[in-house]
Amino acid sequence: MNKLVLYCRPGFEKEVAAEITDHAASLGIFGFARVQEHSGYVIFECYQPNEADRLAREVPFNQLIFVRQMLVVSNLLENLDPTDRISPIISAFDKLSEQVNFQQSNTLFVEMADTNESKELSTFCRKFTVPLRQVLRNKGWLMADGHQKCGLFLHCFFVKPNCCYVGYSYADNHSEHFMGIPRLKFPSEAPSRSTLKLEEAILTFIPRKEEEKRLNDNMVGVDLGACPGGWTYQLVKRGLFVYAVDHGKMAERLHETGRIEHCAEDGFKFQPPKRKKVDWLVCDMVEQPSRITNLIGKWLVNGWCRETIFNLKLPMKKRYQEVMQCLENLTDMLNKQNLIFEIQAKHLYHDREEITVHIAIK
Repeated sequence: MNKLVLYCRPGFEKEVAAEITDHAASLGIFGFARVQEHSGYVIFECYQPNEADRLAREVPFNQLIFVRQMLVVSNLLENLDPTDRISPIISAFDKLSEQVNFQQSNTLFVEMADTNESKELSTFCRKFTVPLRQVLRNKGWLMADGHQKCGLFLHCFFVKPNCCYVGYSYADNHSEHFMGIPRLKFPSEAPSRSTLKLEEAILTFIPRKEEEKRLNDNMVGVDLGACPGGWTYQLVKRGLFVYAVDHGKMAERLHETGRIEHCAEDGFKFQPPKRKKVDWLVCDMVEQPSRITNLIGKWLVNGWCRETIFNLKLPMKKRYQEVMQCLENLTDMLNKQNLIFEIQAKHLYHDREEITVHIAIK
């Protein structure tokens, strides 16, 4: 057990490799990443046995930016017999179960990479799940009762119809979603598809049990670069009153809610109304990431908001380095003011050449 599979958006494999290498080194674990561009996943192979399991337990999944899912896997199973793929897969699970208690599992994901080529496997994976799940249950696995007792998810990750990795992820340190992708439905009344980015961000960064407390009709939000209102819609939907800042027009249906005030101003120059307590700042402007970082830092340092979600557009090259520099700069700005805060960042499914960052002042 010395390999991890890490899912990602195709084209971001190098960023995943750099990120997991850094996190592993911080734990004194060393290895190398196998990267195939635009494959949608990375293999990280540790030099020492059992260290992949340690990474899966000790690298906080919510601190991984470019990784959609993280699982410990066997060696690649190749040349599977189309008439009996299950037997070698079960043998691989048996070997893994010598180190980990699969009786703590209750979920099986049979997955593939998020690429156009791999989508051809989706029907096969769906159909293969049923017989594989039954055999695993016959062994006494996938039987954990309820989420509290479920410590593991089992995974079968197909890279080709006759090639797969067999493995597991820890239920308290992974994505709960199939392929690491939340399935969100575009709301027909939303002004633009960008609304799904903020919806996914809220789902990712705000625990469900806290959402109503942290986003409700007693709160005020500001949306910088709001036009036509995709992000404003998500705040209004949760009851907030929103100052929508943009020279462009906002969707008429948002005006009809009575929950927005359109401020036709430059998002970089706008300041919150005096004597108005702003709870939330959101921002999805197309601008250099360093400039957005400074803008968000100004709002937080001045006490103009307590919580923020914003996007950083990524450069064509050195994307990981740029992200880490921006987050370091923001952290330094807040630390200098002795602020206590929580910061998270994620390359969301609905993001493309950008990442989404969440900061909460405590």
